[in-house]
Amino acid sequence: MNKRGKFNKIVKDIKEIKIQGARNIAKSALKAYSLIPTKASKKKLLSSRPTEPMMENVLDMAEKGKPLTEINNHFTEAQDKINKKVLKLIKSGDVIFTHCHSTNVIGALIYAKKKGKKFEVYNTETRPLYQGRKTAKELRKAGIKVTMFVDSALGVALSKEQGTKKADKVFLGADALLKKGIINKIGSEVIAKIARSEKIPVYVIADSWKFTKSKVPREQRKLNEVWAKAPRGIKMKNPAFEFVKKKYVTRVITEK
Repeated sequence: MNKRGKFNKIVKDIKEIKIQGARNIAKSALKAYSLIPTKASKKKLLSSRPTEPMMENVLDMAEKGKPLTEINNHFTEAQDKINKKVLKLIKSGDVIFTHCHSTNVIGALIYAKKKGKKFEVYNTETRPLYQGRKTAKELRKAGIKVTMFVDSALGVALSKEQGTKKADKVFLGADALLKKGIINKIGSEVIAKIARSEKIPVYVIADSWKFTKSKVPREQRKLNEVWAKAPRGIKMKNPAFEFVKKKYVTRVITEK
């Protein structure tokens, strides 16, 4: 496959969420841009997922001549610093609730497990694309006990109901860090609100390169992701992200 073919495949995979997670998207976009480093390439990559400030920040750096190795090294260095901070938050016996799929969150949890922390994770299936299954598989592979809940059982998962333990902490990732809050996978605001009413701290775990002062659009995904052969006349909405006000967030954990 030639450079153009490889570039187009990466764009397609980002758009169709075959590549997911802000860091993975940013790294893949950087790889694609390095194949064809033009303004048109940058524009096409940004249009594939307009809700990813990290990708935009990384492509801006590459366009200005920042070495690709230096940019790529940041991801590992930032994760290492985040891991050490998150480790201090986790206590023995904790039940940690998480939502969707966050590379920063998963990396920190696996690090904590390797450092001997004993805890378990509650997570959501995260419909309609079931990104929570990816989270559950990765955590289970690392030897972490995981219990998955259907999305509509958020209240049960966060509070002590129907045989579940009460969650001790909520760890959310973020697609965008803003001055007034965060943008993350749809469902995050409801989780944060329930957590607040249950007096459960909410920690947002994310690379600082996700911060932006720009307005971030809220992506509406394809309706067939929800119901491929729905009867005619039924309206559907498939919002992918939502804004969570900072008043619902206990702390944002970045490498800084």
